[in-house]
Amino acid sequence: MKLPGSRAALGLLLAAWPAAADDARRAAKAGYHLLHRTPAELRRELSTDRPDRTESAYTVDAGWFQVEGDVLAVASDRHNPEREPRDETGFAVLPLNLKAGLTRDVDVQFIVAPWRREEVKTPAEGRRRVSGPGDLVTRVKVNLRGNDGGATALAVMPYAKWPTAGSGLGNGEVEGGLIVPFAWHLPGGFTLGMMTQFDARREDDGGTHAGFINSLTLSRPLAGDLGAFVEFFSDVDADGGPWAGTLDLGLTLGVGEDVQLDAGVLLGVTRAAPDLGVFAGFAFRF
Repeated sequence: MKLPGSRAALGLLLAAWPAAADDARRAAKAGYHLLHRTPAELRRELSTDRPDRTESAYTVDAGWFQVEGDVLAVASDRHNPEREPRDETGFAVLPLNLKAGLTRDVDVQFIVAPWRREEVKTPAEGRRRVSGPGDLVTRVKVNLRGNDGGATALAVMPYAKWPTAGSGLGNGEVEGGLIVPFAWHLPGGFTLGMMTQFDARREDDGGTHAGFINSLTLSRPLAGDLGAFVEFFSDVDADGGPWAGTLDLGLTLGVGEDVQLDAGVLLGVTRAAPDLGVFAGFAFRF
């Protein structure tokens, strides 16, 4: 015998079950921190701030560590906004993002660039090369919703850049800003990522102007642990300079629960962006 409304009640119960399960999982992780790590069975899936440039809205679980980086990244540029005969090439070896989970919803990150080289070739000056370490960037990511379940996730990530770069590789100034990443899990296995970034950028005369970065990325598993993404990335200076835009494409490969490999390309769609970038990298959690 069917009770009146039993089918509707069952539907509501099934719809509420994932949220209840997520709440229980979240509550179980509340007491863990950097020195008292989250049990492995309670960890969320590996989520990385690479290989696309749209940052993840998810944090590293409390007490766990994550390393992300490029084995090698190369960029070349010939079509500059000034339309001058100038070829530029940049190399970066093992730039790393070192992360540590502080609490259930907060992690800290240190971005280091051990070695970079920039090369510029012009008819008037010939070839000029500079190389050395890059600047240090520190970030703190705070997840505001969706860290352990739900269709959407939102975070805020203030950051600061410290002038540790070698001569000719940085502007020698302290800069900072705020990054706001958002994730939305869509039907069909697609995930939409969005990011807005507000920068305070130093000028040569000592002043400061705003910069705005916005990106949109769409990713999806292809087969098994192989996935792909396509991204549009833009960087706009409030001082009225030309904006930089790229179309980014790449593949990811999961290796177990704690390792990801990736590779991709960046294609410049404006003259202020590099014409082409190529990268291959990794992420692992421990």
